[in-house]
Amino acid sequence: MSNKKVSIGGKPSANKATEDTAMDAWVSSRRQEPTKEPMKRLTIDIPTELHAKLKADCAMRGRKMTDEIRDLLMEKYGKQ
Repeated sequence: MSNKKVSIGGKPSANKATEDTAMDAWVSSRRQEPTKEPMKRLTIDIPTELHAKLKADCAMRGRKMTDEIRDLLMEKYGKQ
């Protein structure tokens, strides 16, 4: 049988409350872009080669793949 030593931390410092307040302020100050319409998730399977091309193209242009696909779908179906 081994003798394990367990240490219990001391009383939390008053500094912790200041840290929590700072984190709360940061979270509440973050801007969220207003969505014009509620979103729904869509999961699709695409060929590996197409995924690689899409990912590389988006990376080179600094775009997210989701934004690119959303724009393509809006081009096709958004103007009805």
